[in-house]
Amino acid sequence: RSLYAEVVITARDRTWLAHAVNAATGHASSTIMCDCEAGVVRYVEGDESPDGRVGAVCQFHVPRFRKDRVRALELALIARIGQNVLTCPTTACFDNLGGATPAKDDAPAYELGRKIGFFCDGYEFAEPRHGRDCHVLPIMGGEFVLESRFGRADGVMGGNLWFFGETIDAALDATQRGVDAVAPMADVIMPFPGGIAGSGSKAGSKHDFLFASTNHPFCPTLRESLGDESKVPENVASIQEIIINGKDLEAVTAATHAAIDAALGTPGLVKISAGNYDGRLGKTFIHLRRDRNADATS
Repeated sequence: RSLYAEVVITARDRTWLAHAVNAATGHASSTIMCDCEAGVVRYVEGDESPDGRVGAVCQFHVPRFRKDRVRALELALIARIGQNVLTCPTTACFDNLGGATPAKDDAPAYELGRKIGFFCDGYEFAEPRHGRDCHVLPIMGGEFVLESRFGRADGVMGGNLWFFGETIDAALDATQRGVDAVAPMADVIMPFPGGIAGSGSKAGSKHDFLFASTNHPFCPTLRESLGDESKVPENVASIQEIIINGKDLEAVTAATHAAIDAALGTPGLVKISAGNYDGRLGKTFIHLRRDRNADATS
Protein backbone atom coordinates (compact mmCIF):
# COMPACT_ATOMS: atom_id res chain seq x y z
CA ARG A 1 0.00 0.00 0.00
CA SER A 2 1.03 3.59 -0.49
CA LEU A 3 0.15 7.10 0.57
CA TYR A 4 -0.11 9.34 -2.46
CA ALA A 5 -0.95 12.82 -3.68
CA GLU A 6 -2.24 13.80 -7.11
CA VAL A 7 -1.66 17.26 -8.57
CA VAL A 8 -2.38 19.13 -11.79
CA ILE A 9 0.49 21.14 -13.22
CA THR A 10 -0.45 23.72 -15.87
CA ALA A 11 1.59 26.01 -18.09
CA ARG A 12 1.35 28.44 -21.01
CA ASP A 13 2.12 25.74 -23.59
CA ARG A 14 3.25 22.14 -23.93
CA THR A 15 6.92 23.06 -24.04
CA TRP A 16 6.95 24.62 -20.58
CA LEU A 17 4.54 22.02 -19.26
CA ALA A 18 6.96 19.28 -20.33
CA HIS A 19 9.86 21.03 -18.61
CA ALA A 20 7.90 21.36 -15.36
CA VAL A 21 6.57 17.80 -15.41
CA ASN A 22 9.94 16.25 -16.24
CA ALA A 23 11.61 18.17 -13.42
CA ALA A 24 8.88 17.56 -10.84
CA THR A 25 8.70 13.81 -11.49
CA GLY A 26 12.44 13.32 -11.97
CA HIS A 27 14.62 11.14 -9.72
CA ALA A 28 11.49 9.34 -8.57
CA SER A 29 11.76 5.84 -10.05
CA SER A 30 12.02 3.91 -6.80
CA THR A 31 11.85 4.65 -3.10
CA ILE A 32 14.95 2.49 -2.73
CA MET A 33 16.94 5.71 -3.21
CA CYS A 34 14.33 8.40 -4.03
CA ASP A 35 12.09 10.43 -1.73
CA CYS A 36 9.01 9.18 -3.58
CA GLU A 37 7.86 7.46 -6.77
CA ALA A 38 6.26 9.83 -9.27
CA GLY A 39 4.94 9.96 -12.79
CA VAL A 40 2.33 11.32 -15.17
CA VAL A 41 -1.19 9.90 -15.07
CA ARG A 42 -2.46 11.80 -18.11
CA TYR A 43 -2.30 15.09 -19.95
CA VAL A 44 -5.34 17.38 -20.02
CA GLU A 45 -6.51 20.07 -22.40
CA GLY A 46 -7.62 23.54 -21.42
CA ASP A 47 -11.25 22.64 -20.81
CA GLU A 48 -10.21 19.97 -18.30
CA SER A 49 -7.64 21.94 -16.31
CA PRO A 50 -8.37 24.30 -13.41
CA ASP A 51 -7.09 27.45 -15.15
CA GLY A 52 -8.06 26.63 -18.74
CA ARG A 53 -4.52 25.88 -19.90
CA VAL A 54 -2.75 22.68 -20.93
CA GLY A 55 -1.87 20.54 -17.96
CA ALA A 56 -0.67 17.21 -16.64
CA VAL A 57 -2.02 15.11 -13.78
CA CYS A 58 0.85 13.66 -11.74
CA GLN A 59 0.98 11.23 -8.83
CA PHE A 60 3.53 11.05 -6.00
CA HIS A 61 3.69 7.87 -3.86
CA VAL A 62 5.51 6.86 -0.67
CA PRO A 63 5.24 3.38 0.90
CA ARG A 64 2.53 3.01 3.50
CA PHE A 65 4.86 0.95 5.73
CA ARG A 66 7.03 4.02 6.41
CA LYS A 67 6.30 5.34 9.89
CA ASP A 68 7.03 8.87 8.67
CA ARG A 69 4.93 8.49 5.50
CA VAL A 70 2.71 11.55 6.10
CA ARG A 71 5.67 13.85 6.63
CA ALA A 72 7.74 12.13 3.92
CA LEU A 73 5.08 12.75 1.28
CA GLU A 74 4.68 16.36 2.39
CA LEU A 75 8.43 17.00 2.14
CA ALA A 76 8.54 15.40 -1.31
CA LEU A 77 5.72 17.66 -2.49
CA ILE A 78 7.26 20.79 -0.99
CA ALA A 79 10.60 20.05 -2.64
CA ARG A 80 9.24 19.03 -6.02
CA ILE A 81 6.60 21.75 -6.37
CA GLY A 82 8.74 24.41 -4.73
CA GLN A 83 11.95 23.64 -6.59
CA ASN A 84 10.71 22.31 -9.94
CA VAL A 85 7.24 23.71 -10.68
CA LEU A 86 7.51 27.13 -9.05
CA THR A 87 10.84 27.72 -10.80
CA CYS A 88 9.54 26.80 -14.26
CA PRO A 89 8.20 29.79 -16.27
CA THR A 90 4.40 30.24 -16.63
CA THR A 91 3.40 27.31 -14.43
CA ALA A 92 0.69 26.87 -11.79
CA CYS A 93 -0.15 23.89 -9.58
CA PHE A 94 -3.45 22.57 -8.23
CA ASP A 95 -4.67 19.71 -6.07
CA ASN A 96 -6.49 16.84 -7.80
CA LEU A 97 -7.76 14.97 -4.72
CA GLY A 98 -10.24 17.50 -3.39
CA GLY A 99 -7.99 18.76 -0.60
CA ALA A 100 -9.48 22.27 -0.89
CA THR A 101 -13.08 21.34 -1.58
CA PRO A 102 -15.32 22.75 1.21
CA ALA A 103 -17.25 19.47 1.45
CA LYS A 104 -13.98 17.71 2.27
CA ASP A 105 -12.46 20.19 4.67
CA ASP A 106 -11.97 17.38 7.19
CA ALA A 107 -10.07 15.25 4.68
CA PRO A 108 -6.31 14.88 5.24
CA ALA A 109 -4.55 17.72 3.47
CA TYR A 110 -1.24 19.54 3.29
CA GLU A 111 -1.08 23.32 3.62
CA LEU A 112 1.34 23.64 0.72
CA GLY A 113 0.20 27.10 -0.34
CA ARG A 114 1.16 28.57 3.00
CA LYS A 115 4.40 26.59 3.36
CA ILE A 116 5.78 27.07 -0.15
CA GLY A 117 4.58 30.68 0.12
CA PHE A 118 7.29 31.37 2.71
CA PHE A 119 9.62 31.66 -0.29
CA CYS A 120 8.00 35.02 -1.06
CA ASP A 121 9.18 36.57 2.18
CA GLY A 122 5.79 37.82 3.32
CA TYR A 123 4.64 39.18 -0.04
CA GLU A 124 2.54 36.10 -0.79
CA PHE A 125 -1.21 36.33 -0.29
CA ALA A 126 -4.27 34.08 -0.25
CA GLU A 127 -6.88 34.73 -2.92
CA PRO A 128 -9.54 32.71 -4.75
CA ARG A 129 -8.43 31.86 -8.27
CA HIS A 130 -10.26 29.73 -10.82
CA GLY A 131 -12.91 28.85 -8.25
CA ARG A 132 -10.37 27.49 -5.79
CA ASP A 133 -8.70 28.75 -2.63
CA CYS A 134 -5.18 29.58 -3.71
CA HIS A 135 -1.99 31.25 -2.62
CA VAL A 136 -0.49 33.73 -5.07
CA LEU A 137 3.29 34.02 -4.98
CA PRO A 138 4.91 37.09 -6.56
CA ILE A 139 7.99 35.98 -8.51
CA MET A 140 10.37 37.68 -10.92
CA GLY A 141 8.58 36.07 -13.85
CA GLY A 142 5.16 37.37 -12.77
CA GLU A 143 3.23 35.27 -10.26
CA PHE A 144 2.88 31.63 -9.32
CA VAL A 145 -0.61 30.39 -8.44
CA LEU A 146 -0.67 27.43 -6.05
CA GLU A 147 -3.74 25.84 -4.54
CA SER A 148 -3.68 26.32 -0.79
CA ARG A 149 -4.43 22.74 0.28
CA PHE A 150 -3.43 19.42 -1.27
CA GLY A 151 -5.08 16.15 -0.33
CA ARG A 152 -3.56 12.74 0.27
CA ALA A 153 -5.08 9.27 -0.02
CA ASP A 154 -4.29 5.57 0.21
CA GLY A 155 -3.00 4.02 -3.00
CA VAL A 156 -1.12 1.01 -4.32
CA MET A 157 2.49 0.81 -5.46
CA GLY A 158 4.88 -1.87 -6.69
CA GLY A 159 2.74 -3.76 -9.18
CA ASN A 160 5.23 -5.39 -11.53
CA LEU A 161 5.59 -7.44 -14.71
CA TRP A 162 8.67 -9.17 -16.13
CA PHE A 163 9.11 -9.76 -19.84
CA PHE A 164 11.59 -12.52 -20.78
CA GLY A 165 13.09 -12.17 -24.27
CA GLU A 166 15.35 -14.26 -26.48
CA THR A 167 17.27 -11.04 -27.13
CA ILE A 168 17.48 -7.64 -25.48
CA ASP A 169 15.51 -6.18 -28.39
CA ALA A 170 12.76 -8.80 -28.05
CA ALA A 171 12.38 -8.21 -24.31
CA LEU A 172 12.37 -4.46 -24.78
CA ASP A 173 9.89 -4.58 -27.67
CA ALA A 174 7.46 -6.66 -25.61
CA THR A 175 7.82 -4.38 -22.60
CA GLN A 176 7.34 -1.30 -24.75
CA ARG A 177 4.07 -2.73 -26.04
CA GLY A 178 2.98 -3.11 -22.42
CA VAL A 179 3.99 0.45 -21.58
CA ASP A 180 2.11 1.81 -24.59
CA ALA A 181 -1.03 -0.02 -23.46
CA VAL A 182 -0.82 1.27 -19.88
CA ALA A 183 0.12 4.88 -20.69
CA PRO A 184 -3.39 6.08 -21.65
CA MET A 185 -5.12 4.30 -18.75
CA ALA A 186 -6.64 6.29 -15.90
CA ASP A 187 -5.31 6.52 -12.36
CA VAL A 188 -1.93 4.76 -12.79
CA ILE A 189 1.69 5.74 -13.33
CA MET A 190 4.85 3.90 -14.40
CA PRO A 191 7.62 5.68 -12.44
CA PHE A 192 10.74 4.31 -14.16
CA PRO A 193 12.37 6.09 -17.13
CA GLY A 194 10.20 5.48 -20.18
CA GLY A 195 8.06 3.22 -17.98
CA ILE A 196 10.64 0.42 -18.01
CA ALA A 197 13.07 -0.85 -15.37
CA GLY A 198 16.08 -2.61 -16.88
CA SER A 199 17.61 -3.41 -13.49
CA GLY A 200 14.97 -5.19 -11.45
CA SER A 201 15.96 -5.67 -7.80
CA LYS A 202 15.44 -8.20 -5.06
CA ALA A 203 14.67 -7.46 -1.44
CA GLY A 204 17.77 -7.51 0.72
CA SER A 205 21.52 -7.64 0.07
CA LYS A 206 24.68 -9.26 1.38
CA HIS A 207 25.70 -5.72 2.36
CA ASP A 208 23.99 -4.70 5.60
CA PHE A 209 23.71 -1.07 4.45
CA LEU A 210 21.49 -2.01 1.47
CA PHE A 211 17.89 -3.19 1.64
CA ALA A 212 17.68 -3.98 -2.09
CA SER A 213 20.13 -5.24 -4.69
CA THR A 214 20.33 -6.67 -8.20
CA ASN A 215 18.10 -9.72 -8.60
CA HIS A 216 21.02 -12.02 -9.34
CA PRO A 217 19.06 -15.27 -9.96
CA PHE A 218 17.37 -13.47 -12.86
CA CYS A 219 20.49 -11.87 -14.39
CA PRO A 220 21.08 -13.64 -17.75
CA THR A 221 24.84 -13.04 -17.75
CA LEU A 222 25.15 -14.86 -14.39
CA ARG A 223 23.34 -17.99 -15.58
CA GLU A 224 26.48 -20.10 -16.09
CA SER A 225 28.32 -18.97 -12.96
CA LEU A 226 25.26 -19.41 -10.70
CA GLY A 227 24.45 -22.89 -11.94
CA ASP A 228 21.32 -24.28 -10.29
CA GLU A 229 20.73 -21.00 -8.44
CA SER A 230 19.99 -19.24 -11.73
CA LYS A 231 16.32 -18.99 -12.68
CA VAL A 232 16.90 -17.69 -16.20
CA PRO A 233 15.75 -20.07 -18.97
CA GLU A 234 18.42 -21.12 -21.46
CA ASN A 235 16.86 -19.19 -24.33
CA VAL A 236 16.47 -15.89 -22.43
CA ALA A 237 19.00 -13.07 -22.89
CA SER A 238 17.12 -10.20 -21.22
CA ILE A 239 14.39 -9.56 -18.67
CA GLN A 240 12.74 -6.12 -18.65
CA GLU A 241 10.26 -4.92 -16.02
CA ILE A 242 7.29 -2.58 -15.75
CA ILE A 243 6.41 -1.11 -12.34
CA ILE A 244 2.85 0.17 -11.91
CA ASN A 245 1.58 2.43 -9.10
CA GLY A 246 -1.96 3.73 -8.88
CA LYS A 247 -5.04 4.98 -7.17
CA ASP A 248 -6.28 1.55 -6.09
CA LEU A 249 -5.94 -2.19 -6.68
CA GLU A 250 -8.57 -2.16 -9.42
CA ALA A 251 -6.66 0.43 -11.45
CA VAL A 252 -3.33 -1.39 -11.10
CA THR A 253 -4.96 -4.74 -11.92
CA ALA A 254 -6.54 -3.35 -15.09
CA ALA A 255 -3.19 -1.87 -16.15
CA THR A 256 -1.39 -5.14 -15.43
CA HIS A 257 -3.67 -7.17 -17.68
CA ALA A 258 -3.65 -4.52 -20.38
CA ALA A 259 0.15 -4.74 -20.49
CA ILE A 260 0.04 -8.54 -20.68
CA ASP A 261 -2.52 -8.54 -23.48
CA ALA A 262 -0.52 -6.00 -25.47
CA ALA A 263 2.78 -7.87 -25.17
CA LEU A 264 1.53 -11.34 -26.08
CA GLY A 265 2.64 -12.35 -29.53
CA THR A 266 5.78 -10.19 -29.60
CA PRO A 267 8.43 -12.02 -31.67
CA GLY A 268 11.11 -13.40 -29.38
CA LEU A 269 9.04 -13.07 -26.20
CA VAL A 270 9.58 -16.24 -24.16
CA LYS A 271 7.28 -15.61 -21.22
CA ILE A 272 5.76 -13.03 -18.89
CA SER A 273 6.16 -13.31 -15.15
CA ALA A 274 6.49 -11.07 -12.09
CA GLY A 275 8.37 -10.67 -8.83
CA ASN A 276 6.71 -12.09 -5.75
CA TYR A 277 9.67 -11.73 -3.35
CA ASP A 278 8.24 -14.41 -1.05
CA GLY A 279 5.41 -12.05 -0.17
CA ARG A 280 7.71 -9.43 1.33
CA LEU A 281 6.73 -6.70 -1.12
CA GLY A 282 3.25 -6.32 0.37
CA LYS A 283 -0.03 -8.00 1.24
CA THR A 284 -1.76 -7.15 -2.02
CA PHE A 285 -1.51 -9.60 -4.93
CA ILE A 286 -2.55 -9.46 -8.57
CA HIS A 287 -2.72 -12.84 -10.28
CA LEU A 288 -1.26 -12.72 -13.76
CA ARG A 289 -3.35 -15.58 -15.11
CA ARG A 290 -7.04 -15.17 -15.79
CA ASP A 291 -9.47 -16.79 -18.24
CA ARG A 292 -7.66 -16.80 -21.58
CA ASN A 293 -7.50 -18.93 -24.64
CA ALA A 294 -4.94 -21.67 -24.13
CA ASP A 295 -2.85 -20.47 -27.06
CA ALA A 296 -2.72 -16.90 -25.67
CA THR A 297 -1.16 -17.74 -22.31
CA SER A 298 2.63 -17.75 -22.14
